[in-house]
Amino acid sequence: MNDRVRAVALGNDPADLLLRNGRVIDVLTETVYEADVVVADGVIAAVLPPNSPCEAKKIIDADGAYIAPGFINAHCHVESSMAAPESYVAEELRWGTTTLITDPHEIANVAGAEGIRYMLRTGGQMPINYYVQLPSCVPATPFEHAGCVMDAAALKALMAEPQVLGLGEMMNVPGVLHNAPDVLAKLQLFLDDNRIIDGHAPMVGGRELQAYAASGIATDHESISWAEAKEKLRAGMAVLVREGSASKNLTAIIEGAVRENISTRNMAFCTDDKHLAAMRQEGTIRHCICKAVKLGLVPIKAIAMASINAAQIYGLRRLGAIAPGWQADMVVLRDLENFEPLYVLHKGADAWAACQEITPLIPAAQLRGSVQPAPFSVADFAPEKFAPDKEYPVIKMLPGEIFTERGSIHGNEIAAALSKGELHLIAVLERHHGTGNLGLGLLSGYGLKNGAAATTVAHDSHNLIVIGTNPRDMEIAARELVRVQGGYTLVKDGVVVGTVPLNICGLMSSEAPASLIASLEKIQRLAHQQGVPDGVDPFVSLSFMALPVIPCLRITDMGMFDAEHFQFIK
Repeated sequence: MNDRVRAVALGNDPADLLLRNGRVIDVLTETVYEADVVVADGVIAAVLPPNSPCEAKKIIDADGAYIAPGFINAHCHVESSMAAPESYVAEELRWGTTTLITDPHEIANVAGAEGIRYMLRTGGQMPINYYVQLPSCVPATPFEHAGCVMDAAALKALMAEPQVLGLGEMMNVPGVLHNAPDVLAKLQLFLDDNRIIDGHAPMVGGRELQAYAASGIATDHESISWAEAKEKLRAGMAVLVREGSASKNLTAIIEGAVRENISTRNMAFCTDDKHLAAMRQEGTIRHCICKAVKLGLVPIKAIAMASINAAQIYGLRRLGAIAPGWQADMVVLRDLENFEPLYVLHKGADAWAACQEITPLIPAAQLRGSVQPAPFSVADFAPEKFAPDKEYPVIKMLPGEIFTERGSIHGNEIAAALSKGELHLIAVLERHHGTGNLGLGLLSGYGLKNGAAATTVAHDSHNLIVIGTNPRDMEIAARELVRVQGGYTLVKDGVVVGTVPLNICGLMSSEAPASLIASLEKIQRLAHQQGVPDGVDPFVSLSFMALPVIPCLRITDMGMFDAEHFQFIK
């Protein structure tokens, strides 16, 4: 605290801001009380009884509204919104989030350190606390080809960046459990520097979970049930309760915590992956709070999960509470039912107004020309590649989940299943270095009729993934994404019916948010009209089909992959 802050606290200097007549949500004591909040130099100088004498350059009359700490999104991938970082931050601020714990492993898989630095620069110029967990798994596994490989030495070169907190989600669970040298080198690098390490351990329990937690991994956001979350809490891990666009796990976990009256002190909210339209409509962490309260969680405990809990999990000192000497990140709420923000303050200033003054950074040329597959043809997607006398695995999509199940089909049944729309061809093309790698497989549950859909958002290596009912439309879709250098596209009967270009690494768009949302909604609507079921997000769900760390069956540019046994299917 500087001399001026002390002087303001003592009433010897005028404050920069005075919030009058508010009801402070005190997450430190889990109480609510009437008070005035005094701000100087971006810090809360004092929390005073109502109507205490105080001079201030600016006064806001809260008129009985609630003053809460700014919300913290404890784990998010900005790139998954498909918006440029400036647009993403603006939508977070709109609904009261003033701190982001980001993991830029999406862009790192495409552009490595240059992509991470772009995110640091763009996020760092915004009126928000923009923190980064460095990607631990680029690529996520050795079973796919990414645009870059980031080893311990590459991560060490970025650790000195002031926005870097620790190591991002360690998805290579077998590497941790079986002492893979490259994995252990990354863990030790961050443990030696006393940095936090995020986890990623879906359905891991028993001895394996104990060993994983004992390796120094502090958090996990992959729990899909209360039993799984509780086991991880008992293993000393912080549980980040996820409610995003593809994975919605909050209900199961919060219902369990409320039912058993379990402490939520080591739990926080996160979105992981959430799209721009949903962010604009309902917010991110604000939506988590609303939903948790409707499920029976006491409002002040929900706000603590959205603020002080996350700050303490990540070692963010003097952040996440309304108290003297703490950073003046606050959200003024109309009520404790809808949690609608009236004001959002970052370091005591109007964060939304400050957002409008920012000039977006122009991405480097290498970030705008990343879709470079080797030459391909319609023959690469032909169903004739499947022998009629063999049995083949089928990825079975599950509505509302990124997990899949394993099915099978005999080779002589494939053509008929394709013609009925019961089965689809799916392919992943390596698009970073022109290696020519192309994995071809089969999938059910997508529903698309007479056409193809393709995306360069394909977690986590972000190769070009295309699904279709016939090879001709698949080839057209893939060529369209090469033409626009990444994005979403939809083809019907040999004609491109819609494309959303994502000009930044094939992941994000520099288009204005309102226009981008309209484009995304239009192509999703067209996909549903073409047969994709209402319960399936046409492109988000597709983007996870190439992620080889989520059970059960996936496909990469190297072929069909068993994500439970970590091996290719011959």
